[in-house]
Amino acid sequence: MAVAGVMLVSTAIVFVVVYVNTGTQVQRQIESDVTGDTVQLARALGVLHDPTPATVVATASGYVSAQSYDASSTLFFVLVPGDPIISNQPQIFGRRRRRGETAARRILETRQLAELQRPRLGYATRQIPDVGPVRTLERTVQAGSVHVVVGAGEPLAAVTRAKDGVARAFVLAGALSLVLALIVSYFAGARVTAPLRRMAAVAARVDAGDLQPRMDLSPKTGEEVRVLADAFNRMLDRLSEAFTGQREFVADASHELRTPLTVIRGQLELLASNQDPGREEIARVEGLVLAEVTRVSRLVDDLLLLAQAEHRDFLREEAIELDGFVADLWDGLSLTADRRFELGPVPPGTLRADPDRLAQVLRNLGRNAVEHSAEGRGLVRLEVESPGAGWVRFSVIDNGPGIPEAQRAAVFERFHRIDSDPAHPRSRASGGAGLGLAIVRAIVEAHGGRVRARGRDGAAGARVELELPGYS
Repeated sequence: MAVAGVMLVSTAIVFVVVYVNTGTQVQRQIESDVTGDTVQLARALGVLHDPTPATVVATASGYVSAQSYDASSTLFFVLVPGDPIISNQPQIFGRRRRRGETAARRILETRQLAELQRPRLGYATRQIPDVGPVRTLERTVQAGSVHVVVGAGEPLAAVTRAKDGVARAFVLAGALSLVLALIVSYFAGARVTAPLRRMAAVAARVDAGDLQPRMDLSPKTGEEVRVLADAFNRMLDRLSEAFTGQREFVADASHELRTPLTVIRGQLELLASNQDPGREEIARVEGLVLAEVTRVSRLVDDLLLLAQAEHRDFLREEAIELDGFVADLWDGLSLTADRRFELGPVPPGTLRADPDRLAQVLRNLGRNAVEHSAEGRGLVRLEVESPGAGWVRFSVIDNGPGIPEAQRAAVFERFHRIDSDPAHPRSRASGGAGLGLAIVRAIVEAHGGRVRARGRDGAAGARVELELPGYS
């Protein structure tokens, strides 16, 4: 419909311009012809040697009578004072009444004839009975002592016919063009909107919960629609991954919560089944329940932190003096376990970051290294360096069994733990919920940084690196 509307408006504008211009051009041609005829008539009277009213009338009558007249030819007339109008069509000026004419018609024609007999110098459009509008030009001629008015006129029927022809041509051409435009726009629109309709169908299936369908386009599809379809498919891929991750997350969280709750319930049922439990039994159940409650509380805290990491107000950044901050944190961590804690050189400068969240990241990595290294001889080392302008890198290194290369990217996923080897020290046997490194990644990415796991260069163990911007 929009195409039809544009076509109609455009055609109407062109029609008005051509219609008016055609009428103007034809009328100018008529005026040019009338001007030439009037000039010739005036010259014929102006060259008289001894003009008298009688000679003027005779000359005018001879000249005018020589000009034939019909409904489409030139009308000549001369107004001589005291004499009837001289014309090549005297019936116009002395028109007799016709039988069957109404009184109103006779009055109108009488008024028109009276108007014709009054001089109107210059160009004018006169209404002549049975002829219609006539474009006239009247001039005064001084023939001796005789003052006469000469004039010529041509019917404007040619203007009307020209305009009517333009109107018919435009109606026909406009109708054909409109029909053709509607047909072409329909097929073009159908071709363009076909992939969009398929996309809408896919979106409807997605809205119903099916994330499997994708947009399949033919090679002839336009580049714009192809780009849109590719973006749509990528969005569905991300949605599918997000929903899958969400389902896995809920399942893993449910499993992690179910296990301690099952232990607590079992111990309480066991205690309740004993009618006279001893102090030692009560203390044993109390210790197990408190341990599981602590585990649940820690898991809930970790889940809340991961949820808060997506909020804008998660971080409270400030300028941190790097050397003092790192030294104090590592000294405190070295008191928590019997390991070989080492701290490499720390470059001077300040880091724009949240000190509490950064400390949490480094403690998580330190505790993770402690858990996966041997007591007494296990290495837990922190190295700090600047890999480039405005960046600082923290590397936590241990000499444990390391992380398999295939799982180094996955260890930062929620609830991910290495289960390929049940005897592996980094497996579920360690008792963690698998959220420590996920929390590390969430905090680092909230700072605009990046984190990765690597193997220890030339030796067994793991190396976790995180890089943060804002260093100066």
